[in-house]
Amino acid sequence: MIDISERAQAHFRKLLAQQGDEELGIRLRVTAAGTPAADCELEFCERRDLTGREWTLECEGFLFYLEGDSVRWLNEASIDFEPNPTGGQLNIRAPGIKGQIPGQDAGLVERVQYVLEAEINPRLASHGGRVSLREIDAEGVVVLQFGGGCHGCGMVDVTLKQGVEKTLRERVPEVTAVRDATDHAKGSQPYYEGRRGDSAMG
Repeated sequence: MIDISERAQAHFRKLLAQQGDEELGIRLRVTAAGTPAADCELEFCERRDLTGREWTLECEGFLFYLEGDSVRWLNEASIDFEPNPTGGQLNIRAPGIKGQIPGQDAGLVERVQYVLEAEINPRLASHGGRVSLREIDAEGVVVLQFGGGCHGCGMVDVTLKQGVEKTLRERVPEVTAVRDATDHAKGSQPYYEGRRGDSAMG
């Protein structure tokens, strides 16, 4: 199931004590389970908020609830709290929440999309950017659209070649090259329009 370290339990007890409600507990749920966008969310929870489908873990001094639909995604999950000079960081490790990585028998679009969402976009998000798949042609050339903080960035060519293209070609051998379809000089208008019917997304 899920392992909640002593440090994490102490952190939760401190947070709950600050709320001043002895009936309050902590509830964990997984959002977008089984997809590259999956994440864990923690919230305070009163007993009247429970649906009756939660799994209840009795921790020292409080109750920790797992949302029923989330339980199957939390196998071998763990929660820890790492103190630091500014307070500390709560870390949730849940290796199964994104589901299975597409196998070699999965479609090319599916495998490229997974790498974009699972590896590349989380890195770009730290700079406020993201990338989306526009098209994959018959020669294995992947056409991408940059957005957010990457749109108009002077370093986008470096990001594309040293980061995005390198990662995609390592993870998906059929990818031969990566092209940027974004018009970084004009804002949101792309200069590359895929031929109607050829779009990888539709």
